[in-house]
Amino acid sequence: MKVKRGRCILGAMAMLLLGQLNAQNPLIQDQFTADPSARVFGDKVYVFPSHDILAEEGKGRVGWFCMEDYHVFSSADLTNWTDHGMIVSQENVAWADPKGYSMWAPDCIERNGKYYFYFPTKKKDAAEGEGGFTVGVAVADSPEGPYVPEENPIEGIKGIDPNVFIDDDGQAYLYWSRSQIYGAPLKENMLELAAEPTVLGDLPQKGHKEGPYMIKRNGVYYLTYPHVENKTERLEYATGDSPLGPFTVQGVIMDESPTGCWTNHHSIINYKGQYLLFYHHNELSPQFDKSRSIMADSLFFEPDGKIRKVTPTLRGIGITIASDKIQIDRYSSKSEDASISFNDSTDTFQGWYLNLSGKGSWVQYNSVDFSKTLKAVQIKAHSSKGAVLEIRTTSDALLAIVKVSGDGDWQEAEEELKTTTSGLQNLKLVVKKGEAKVDWVRFE
Repeated sequence: MKVKRGRCILGAMAMLLLGQLNAQNPLIQDQFTADPSARVFGDKVYVFPSHDILAEEGKGRVGWFCMEDYHVFSSADLTNWTDHGMIVSQENVAWADPKGYSMWAPDCIERNGKYYFYFPTKKKDAAEGEGGFTVGVAVADSPEGPYVPEENPIEGIKGIDPNVFIDDDGQAYLYWSRSQIYGAPLKENMLELAAEPTVLGDLPQKGHKEGPYMIKRNGVYYLTYPHVENKTERLEYATGDSPLGPFTVQGVIMDESPTGCWTNHHSIINYKGQYLLFYHHNELSPQFDKSRSIMADSLFFEPDGKIRKVTPTLRGIGITIASDKIQIDRYSSKSEDASISFNDSTDTFQGWYLNLSGKGSWVQYNSVDFSKTLKAVQIKAHSSKGAVLEIRTTSDALLAIVKVSGDGDWQEAEEELKTTTSGLQNLKLVVKKGEAKVDWVRFE
């Protein structure tokens, strides 16, 4: 066994300078993100979320949602995400309140080679008690930007959470919310409403609704939305034969947060034949649900067209390369006595580690790509009395036995593989003796 101590930060710093992020759920782990609008442009997935920051005196409303700008992220493998930086700020929108800190859930769509980014915020000349939210547009020649905001918001909209949908016949529609959910066709220029807004009134009337997101599948229109049936939002959907209804309520896509996060907001895409649900949760801020993080999981349709309820996971989506650091705390499944803790509770962006409390404790991590022949494994681990860990595939092939010394310090233990493997594998890490904390696993 080889043991390496200390932490190399140069590589991590270089990655951050490039804007490259490697993550499972949450997808982005170096800043707070919420309200993810995911889109497929070319061979990549782009996510346009809102950007939560902490309010302070003179900067937003303390204890409330605080958002001043938007970033865009992209990925070709659903695991490595590139932050393309800030694309729109409340300070560069002529009509927006520069002290509003209310740049809430956005959306983006491509049409005729242009990218139209729709965003809500407060107008700087809003009348007292009006609320003042409306929707603006910024236009770019590529999904990464730069985006140029229009001089004025879209006329005829009072509300938040814009979502744009282009039907098979080329007609575009804009949806938004203000207690109810509204929809209207857009003109060809994508900057103006082509008709008066319609209230989509066939949805639940009890409780708050917001965040509409429309998809079409097999000729059926799926209007999806967050709804407060009880105390917090859950994701629901209704179906219809027309983009503006009438709709029939069908059921729940995702249940309320088990930890009480008040909001959820989502989008649904089909990427390379698999439907994906993007949503948010306060995973990096468990004590404050106004600082949220975007997540994603696979979504499936039943044979009758109904949406199978999605259970949030830590593993999320995407394939992890075996030679990358496998954040084993983002597990697919685990034993009851396994748990996770923050590496640094004062800086949650440092991520988590896995607690394996004793003999028989295990965790499984799915979809690891062994496309290259690898001969050794490294584990960053910690044990107070020493531990013996096994790494197996779920077909029960023993890859390695790793001994962790019991000096109570974090260490990087390394062992040669007992057998090599190839292709896509699900891994299982099992405690055979002692107890251990594990930060990551990497093959080389």
